Order: sequence, then C-alpha cells, then structure tokens
Amino acid sequence: MITLHHCPQTRSMRTLWVLNELDVPFQLRSYPFDRTLRSPEFLSLSPAGRVPALEIDGERMFETGAITEYLCERFSPERLGRMPGSPDRMSWLVWLHFSETLSQHTAALTQQHVALYEDRMRSPIVMKLEAARVRKCYGAIEARLTTPVENRDYLLTSGFTAADISVGQAVYMARHFATLDDFPATADWYARITARGGFQAALPKGDGIYDRDFYAPWPLE
Repeated sequence: MITLHHCPQTRSMRTLWVLNELDVPFQLRSYPFDRTLRSPEFLSLSPAGRVPALEIDGERMFETGAITEYLCERFSPERLGRMPGSPDRMSWLVWLHFSETLSQHTAALTQQHVALYEDRMRSPIVMKLEAARVRKCYGAIEARLTTPVENRDYLLTSGFTAADISVGQAVYMARHFATLDDFPATADWYARITARGGFQAALPKGDGIYDRDFYAPWPLE
C-alpha cells in the first residue's frame, strides 16, 4: 500500500497528480499547513517537516523530484517516465527538476503575501522581484513550447509525461502571483494539461493555503 501525506496547494499536489495518473491504489492523508507538520509523528516521515512524504513498501520518501522519479521508474517507465536510453531522458530530467526553480520563487511570494501576518514584515520589493523571476520561468517554458518541432503539445516531443505534471503544478501555484497573459503557448499548454482528470482530482476541496485567485504586488511607497 502507498500512503501519501499531503497538504492542499503545496508541492505534494505534484505527487497526488502523479498517483492519479498512474491509477495505482493509494491512501491519502491530508494535513493543515500548520504546526502539525512539526509534530514528532510527521517528522519521522519527513525530517524537515515538509510535504510530501510517501510511505511505500515499508520505506519512507520525501522530496517531490525523488518521489516522482521513483514512481515513474516503478509504475510507468515509458508513459509518465523516460528511462535511461530514451532519447528524451535528458529533457525529461531537466524539466522535471526545473519545476523547483519556479517553485522556490512561488514559495517566497507565498511567504510575503500569505505566511507573514504583519504588514511591517512584508516587502513590496521582494514581491516585485520574485514575481519578475516567476515570469522569467514562464519565458523559459514559452521558449521550449515554441521551438519549431512537430507535435510540441507538451514539454517533450514524445508526449505527456511527469515533467508536464511537475512544471504544470508549479505553474498552478505561480499563477497566484503572475499571470500567463504574455505567454500564449504556455497558457495553451497549461489549459491542455489541467483539463486532465488527474489534475482535477488533485485540486483542493475547499481548503488550501490561498484565499484568493491572485495576489498583486504591493505598490512601492
């Protein structure tokens, strides 16, 4: 049995989406995004107190990239994964882990707009810088999707993979702080992958860490 320890609207959504696409049996245990993640019980699963944590075959895993690679190697080596020897292996790895580049900027924005409760602790400069960095990441995705090759509906020419899941979930989070208005190919790709049942099933059910769809940067005084 697989058990995913999950908080809605966090990186663990990637793992939930992957599991939904794999169509393997698993249990889901959801937590509030609070001090529960610092409990001794949870720290025994994820020593840094972060989600996701995955229990599988008596072992415990954390870190989304590692979890995604393992699940693909075991359950979907040629559909969601691209294994050694595949022509797309290098690109698969690059884009799978590029999601963390985007997510680190989104995490900084989430801290500024959501986690810091006192206005005096927030920085409009940090908000603007990190939102600009998110848009640079969108630019990298846009460039990938508009490379003149045939059938580039997804990040890899060979089709939909866990790379789309990882980057797509990062874009889902980032869109709370930077829109896709100037990135039409990315917007089309995002609409395509988020129409999938696996993504829809991974969406929060009335919970999550965001209370609005978009957080605009504060004006500089």
